[in-house]
Amino acid sequence: MSHDARAVAAAAAAAFDATLSTLGRYLRVPAISCDPDHAADVDRLAQMIRADLDALGLDRARVLQLDGALPCVAAEWLRAGPDAPTVLIYGHLDLQPVADEVWDSPPHQPTVRGDRLYARGSADDMGGWVSHLAAIRAWFDQTGTLPCNLKLIIEGEEEVASPNLERYMDAHPDAFLADVMILTDCENPSTEIPGLTVSLRGLLELRLTCRALSADGHSGLWGNMVPDVTVALCRLIARLTDEDGRLVVGRQQVDPAWRKAAWDVPLDDQTIREGAHIIDGVTPLPDRGTPPAEWLWRQPALTVVATTMPDLAHKKNALRCQASAVLSVRLAPGQDKQGMVEAIRHVVTQHPPAGVAVSLEEDGWSGEGWLYAPSGPTFEAADRAYTASWGQPLAHVGVGGSIPFVALFGRRFGDLPLILNGVMDPRTTAHGPNESLHLGVFKKTIAANVYLYAELGALGRDGIQAKR
Repeated sequence: MSHDARAVAAAAAAAFDATLSTLGRYLRVPAISCDPDHAADVDRLAQMIRADLDALGLDRARVLQLDGALPCVAAEWLRAGPDAPTVLIYGHLDLQPVADEVWDSPPHQPTVRGDRLYARGSADDMGGWVSHLAAIRAWFDQTGTLPCNLKLIIEGEEEVASPNLERYMDAHPDAFLADVMILTDCENPSTEIPGLTVSLRGLLELRLTCRALSADGHSGLWGNMVPDVTVALCRLIARLTDEDGRLVVGRQQVDPAWRKAAWDVPLDDQTIREGAHIIDGVTPLPDRGTPPAEWLWRQPALTVVATTMPDLAHKKNALRCQASAVLSVRLAPGQDKQGMVEAIRHVVTQHPPAGVAVSLEEDGWSGEGWLYAPSGPTFEAADRAYTASWGQPLAHVGVGGSIPFVALFGRRFGDLPLILNGVMDPRTTAHGPNESLHLGVFKKTIAANVYLYAELGALGRDGIQAKR
């Protein structure tokens, strides 16, 4: 690693408190993209970020806007010259809601407790892209320049599935033109091991409905001779799962070498307990001879996310005429959506309980999975950068969730090196109460960004393109 890069990393470390102050200003804005009442906050934060990028010394700092869409912020610095690679950094400024969540401190008031900063969006994803602002500032302050060309795209709709991001790509293609892309919305397997995300599960939502009567009937008069559609619905859902509650249809064959390596991923019972907030007396599901990483990243999963079952406040002594559930199916990377639909349909429509009428239809949003094979000089450079900062190279990890923008980038820019990393860790609790950013992870990621710019710049544009 060059002397300049080490001096810049030291400058970034010395400015860490100032970086936390900048991050805190952003986190105080409730930029909740799913709530129209907060659309003005999303706009306000976008304008704030634009002004900061301009003051930082980036060029063409601007707020991109399209009809019917929340804004994106864009900026660039292309003064490293045509022989240097252009690196696109993607992040998002919008937040998940906090309604009905119980926090130990105000969710939009950044609070440090121990080695973590608590606030909604602290790690998902404000901390991810702010770590790049800190690296850029340190390079400018220390050397007055950057070792590579940079572009930034900070989206305002990621938490609502990026419905307009492709429209922005079409309307502003120059803002996305790059040689390598860094997408900053992913997780590290621990606070000591940096992660490079190489797979995501897809998402499919299905509505399963059981019907038996044309109207609700008296349970005392007809119970024992008329089907209870709620019981039938529960039995059909149970058909889809094994004794542990895992989906039994659509399981995938996994490469044996990958499976063997997956046992080394640090996903022990304690990590799972803490990350998922499992209560005392309940244990994680048994692995049954399959690595936890495979269950979480490479196999499909089923969750019941909504039902029409009578709630406790609206009980009625009646046999209901119909009952429905929305099933959220996480598809394995590369798994065929329609094939999964038909496999589930076959299970739930064959010999239904008590002969109830069964229907299954797609309901709501669906998204593709993603599987990527990182190789070549760009990823070797990333490993060197992270080894310099974290003490070890990037571990190849998956994400059990579905991130629409990743599938979109993969489809549109799959011929480019895509570096997916971030500042989340198993205790971040993204999308839940007490979301937090581990300060040590944040510091190491800032330094890794400093080194990564230097490594990519040293490769040159021709070295980056050698991966294609």
